[in-house]
Order: sequence, then structure tokens, then C-alpha cells
Amino acid sequence: MAFSRPTLTDLRQQALQDIQNGGINGVTAVLRFSVLYVLAMVLAGLAHLHYGYLDWIAKQAVPWTATGIFLEAWGGLKKITRKSATFAAGQVSFVATGIKIVPAGTTIQITGGLPAVSTSDSVTANGVTVVPCTVQAAGAAGNVAAGTTAILGSPVDGIQTTGSVTLAFTGGADIENDSDLRGRILDAFAEGGENGASKDYVKWAKGVSGVTRAWVNPNGYGAGTVVVYIAMDNVRSAQGGLPQGTDGSATGEKRYVTATGDQLIVANALSEERPVTALVIVCAPAAQPVDFTISDLGDSNTPSNQALIKSALQDMFTRLSSPGATLYQNTWMEALGALDLEQFSVPFPAESVVAANVGSMPTLGAINFES
Repeated sequence: MAFSRPTLTDLRQQALQDIQNGGINGVTAVLRFSVLYVLAMVLAGLAHLHYGYLDWIAKQAVPWTATGIFLEAWGGLKKITRKSATFAAGQVSFVATGIKIVPAGTTIQITGGLPAVSTSDSVTANGVTVVPCTVQAAGAAGNVAAGTTAILGSPVDGIQTTGSVTLAFTGGADIENDSDLRGRILDAFAEGGENGASKDYVKWAKGVSGVTRAWVNPNGYGAGTVVVYIAMDNVRSAQGGLPQGTDGSATGEKRYVTATGDQLIVANALSEERPVTALVIVCAPAAQPVDFTISDLGDSNTPSNQALIKSALQDMFTRLSSPGATLYQNTWMEALGALDLEQFSVPFPAESVVAANVGSMPTLGAINFES
């Protein structure tokens, strides 16, 4: 039976009761502003703090409730470390006159207040100079789409001050929170040793900053290949959790085309962990949008309920969808039934959703609401 921690009110009442039952001559009640009352309140408060400290110690004593550096210490026992924040990198372009260049170290402001710095001298051709850049602040906020406006922090002779992002900035991720780290640590304790099994590739992929889900297709591209599909639900929420880049293998892998963007980051990380002969190919699942029609809502067809329905369906896809998956009707009916709506029906989809192929992943499409 779990220990029931007494509340501060319980401790105060107990302290007052102990004084009254302490056998002091003439004490049958304690006045509110008496010395004995004040002492009882002080002692109860101290006891409450002690209970709180003991409660905190108990939480740090096991990995499923530990927090902060204590959680990281539990992870260290299984070689699991907190994912650090990472810097996004991409390219911006400016109109140039002649062969003018933007030197390395030049500050560039990206729309939204993101400061970036050029990592090498720009390359100028056909009146355009291309500048490779890295955002100076680590985090997911550094991931910006192609077409975003970029402005030179200091003017460069012969180059327009205003340009645009021509290669999306990718690779930025926030520092891993306790909840995500705890999940990986508990998975590591539940598993055995590493030997290149499918679960090992999933763990290695999810150990990369920004990756939240991963799936493995052994021999997906032939004997000796390991195809790893990844999703980045937080970093790439605007893209439905799908990584941004091209599929492929790690830098230096001669047997397959080299990946780019998010896929390259993961492929390079897996290259350090994989069995020596495995050809690892990191891929983005091909989105297969599934449209829904929610009807017969009646008075429940309100903006707040529509938002709840959308959130419930998105959560269902995040939990249950995967490359090559089949989603059955009962899954979305259960998700919507948990919302306790007065009434509803789902005329579309009229049947279970089957992935088009092994690399396709059903995702939430448009939702049409009808009263």
C-alpha cells in the first residue's frame, strides 16, 4: 500500500491535539495567538518540509519518477544521455554584381529575428551568391523554410542587402525534456544487450535530437540493407512530423547515395552504431493523407469541439500510424468516443485505411464537419 503523506492541515491539527493531550495542567484548549499555538504551527510547518524532502528523495530513487540530473544519472547506467539542443543550418542567396562574395563570419538576419552566421565564403555564379549559414542559437526555432527573407547584418559591396533562404534550415532541435528522456531510459532498462536487432536501430534513431518515432524495415532495399523510417513530431510539426531532406545513407558510405538534411543527420549517427556490414538507409515516410467527414454533430458542432476532434484524430495517427500500417475503423471511433460528444457519426472514411505501400504512412488530412 502506498504511503499517504499527511497534509499541512493534518500536521497542524495533530500538533495542536498533541499539546492538548500532553498532560499540561490547566491546558484544555489552545488560543490562536498563544505561544503554544505558534509553536505548534512552526513545528507542523517544519514537519511538512521534511515530508516534502523525503517525498522528493523517493522520486529520485527510481528512474520512472526521477527528474533533472538524477534522471540523467539513471540514464548513464544504460549509456543514455539527454539530447542536447542542436543548431540549424542551411543556405541563403543574394543578388550579386560581378564576382563579389560574402565572407565567412558575416552575420545574417533571418525573418523572425534569428541571427545566423556564414560558415564559409559564398560562391557567386550567374549574378547570385550562395551563402552557407548556421543559426547562432540552438533550438527548433532555427528551422526555417525555403523562401524566408534574409538580410545581411552588415553591407557587402556589390551584394544586395536583402535575399532569401534557398535551402531550408534544418537540424535544429530543443534540448530533450524529462518526459522524453525518461521514456528512452525505461526502454533501455527493459531491453537486453545491443546486437543490431530492429529494436536497437529504433533506439539509436530516437537517440538523435529531434527524432520522436522510428521504424525499421529489415532488408528493405535488398539483402544486407536496413531501412530506417523516422518522424520528428516536435521539430517538424509544421510538416506533419516528416523529416526534411532526401533519403539515403551516411557520409562516406560508398554503396548508396548520400542522404541530405534531417535524414543525413540520423544516417551519420546510425553509422557509428550499426553492425559493420549493414547498409543503413534513412528515409522519410511518404505521407498518405486521410480525409474525414464528421457528421450528425447537432449542437456539438462548435469550434471548441471541432478542435477537440482534430486533436483526438491527430493523437490517434501519432500513436498508431506507421509506414505500411493499416488503421481500422474502430481506432478512430474509439478516439472520438472518448470525447464524450452527445452524438456523431463518421461516414468517411467508410472502411479501414490501408497504406499504399511499405513506405507510405497514413496521416491526418482535411476534416469536414457537418451538423
